[in-house]
Amino acid sequence: MKGQDIAAISRGQLDEIRKKIGISFQGGALFGSMTVGENVALPLHEHTNLEASTIEIIVRLKLDQVGLAGFEDYMPSELSGGMQKRAAVARALAMDSEILFFDEPSAGLDPIIAAGIDHLILQLKKAFHMTIIVATHELASAFLIADQMMLIDKGRILAFGTPQEMRSSTQPRVRQFLDRVAEPEVSQELDYLQMLTEGHGGDGRTSRGRRNV
Repeated sequence: MKGQDIAAISRGQLDEIRKKIGISFQGGALFGSMTVGENVALPLHEHTNLEASTIEIIVRLKLDQVGLAGFEDYMPSELSGGMQKRAAVARALAMDSEILFFDEPSAGLDPIIAAGIDHLILQLKKAFHMTIIVATHELASAFLIADQMMLIDKGRILAFGTPQEMRSSTQPRVRQFLDRVAEPEVSQELDYLQMLTEGHGGDGRTSRGRRNV
């Protein structure tokens, strides 16, 4: 981060970097026993020495930024799925993050609510000029919000570029993903398991009749 090799720095230095990174988890990961405001305030209580009155102001500002002004006293269970994800974003922003990660932000949401989350991401990108990294399988969302895209398959980077470069890719696996082409049928469950764990051999065959204990 900013030219630092995070594999070569001390634990204390890494902790300081982590304070500049916000994460919005797929399921929101809000604490059900705490109010929305308390959830957003938690990082500030844990990592700063700010006065309670200052933290309260920051919480209200962050909730307003995600469209949840006035919801600080609600419990997470009182919010819809989309609102819970917005509250999770407010918590991720509490420390004025320089990098914001989203894990499947549209998962479990209907298309209209998911579009609202896409719009929120675009608003944050425009307002704060922060780096936003989104892991998603929703192609429509990815092509709408991304400046740069990366396709990862089995831990390998298959393609990297602008949305237009990705659309025009001729790489077979990329085309299979973008065109939603199903995998060939796997006839036996053991073959399928071995394919996932070991990969295909050069001739596309996997060994049969063998069990690993």
